[in-house]
Amino acid sequence: MAGHSDIRTGRHCVFLLHAHLVFVTKFRHPVFTDTHLTRLEEITRSVCADFETELAEFDGGDDHVHLLVNFPPKVALSKLVNSLKGVSSRRLRQEFPELAAHYYRANKLWSGSYFAGSVGGAPLSIVRQYIEQQNRPV
Repeated sequence: MAGHSDIRTGRHCVFLLHAHLVFVTKFRHPVFTDTHLTRLEEITRSVCADFETELAEFDGGDDHVHLLVNFPPKVALSKLVNSLKGVSSRRLRQEFPELAAHYYRANKLWSGSYFAGSVGGAPLSIVRQYIEQQNRPV
């Protein structure tokens, strides 16, 4: 369960929103090394800071990455994902020419799709039960 220190506030709201994001490489090619993933984490943290979001966790394999992002309600997750994938693709291909050479035809590092799942808080069944048990006025 999240502690009180995890809860964030805005001008008119109190929130605790986390999303698990997964990006896979184009054609699921295994192209990442530890060096690539280290630089990718730095780029991702920078983009998250621009969106006033926090990258809580980052890791990946040779053909995908997992991100745990803490974000405010004013941020559209799709816009954050678009920026994360676009900026990271452009910077990695500039800094690591072997990646650009690998994707010479597609000129893209990432697949067009992604996974986004909400995480944290109580299980859905518990939330549903809590709402059902509210004292509705007669």
